[in-house]
Amino acid sequence: MNAIVDRERVKIVEVGPRDGLQNEKQPISFEQRKDFILDLIQVGFENIEVGSCVSAKWVPQMARSDELFAQLPQNPAVSLSLLTPNLRGLDAALAVGCQEVAVFTAASESFTQKNINCSIDQSLDTFSEMMQKAQDHGVKVRGYVSCIVDCPYEGAIDPKQVAKVVSRLFDMGCYEISLGETIGTATPDRVKKVWEACLSEIDPASLAGHFHNTYGMAIANIYQSLEQGIRVFDSSLAGLGGCPYAQGASGNVATEDLYYLLSRMGFETGLDEAALMHASRNIDQVLQRPNPSNFAKAYRSL
Repeated sequence: MNAIVDRERVKIVEVGPRDGLQNEKQPISFEQRKDFILDLIQVGFENIEVGSCVSAKWVPQMARSDELFAQLPQNPAVSLSLLTPNLRGLDAALAVGCQEVAVFTAASESFTQKNINCSIDQSLDTFSEMMQKAQDHGVKVRGYVSCIVDCPYEGAIDPKQVAKVVSRLFDMGCYEISLGETIGTATPDRVKKVWEACLSEIDPASLAGHFHNTYGMAIANIYQSLEQGIRVFDSSLAGLGGCPYAQGASGNVATEDLYYLLSRMGFETGLDEAALMHASRNIDQVLQRPNPSNFAKAYRSL
C-alpha cells in the first residue's frame, strides 16, 4: 500500500435506503424506511441516498420517496439525495427541495436496454436536459455507471468503454461518478485496469467505487481502488441489495465491513462505531434476515 497521510478522509455514501432496499424481497413500511434513515444520520453519514423517484408500479419498495425526503430533518452538513431516472423524477425531487440527485446508465448496451429500456446514448441524451434543469436550480448531480467490469448479458466490458461513458457524464456536469461493479465478479487486477482507463480521463476526486460482494471480492477490490487514489465508496448497511438482472448477485458491500477496513487502516470516516452497529442491528430486526457482514458478526460476539 502506498503511504497514506495520517487520518486521511474517505467519504462513504450510504446507499442502503435506496439501492439496498429496492432489491430486498422483504417488505418494509414507510415509517421503517424513515427510522432506518434517521438511524443512519445518527451514525454520522454525510451522504445518504434516501430513495428513488420512480413509479411505485415498477419499484414498490421506493414508493413515496419524495414524501419521505420531505419528512427528514434537513441539515446542511448531511446530503440527502434522490435517484431521478427522468425529468418527471427530477421535478418530484425539486418539489421537495432536494439539493442532490443521481442519474444512472451503464457501460453495457445490453444492460442499459434491460434496465432502463434504451441505449447508452439515449440515456445520456435524456440526462443532458435533466442536467441543465438541475443546474438551473442549483442542484448537484451524481452519476452512476453500472457493469464496469462484467455484464450478465455481454460478459467482459472493455475498460475504455467505461472511461468513455464516465467522461461523457463528467462533461455533462456530474460532479461525481460512481462506478458500479454490478454483479460482483471482478478481481483486483481487473478493477485496476478500469481505474487506469478512467483516471487517464478524469481526476480521482470525481470518481467513486461501488462494489458488490457476490464472490467475496468487494473488500479486496476496494483495497485496490484505494491504491489507485479513490477516496469515495458506496456501501449498504447490512449488505442490503443485489442486482435483479444478475443471477446469484448478492448485495452491496456491507458498510460495516467497509468501515472496519478504512478505520483500521487509519482513514477517517466520520462515523460513530457504536451508532453504526446499533443501526445495523435495527435494520436486521426489521428485515429478519442474517447480516452478511463479517465485522457485524464479530462485533456482536464480543
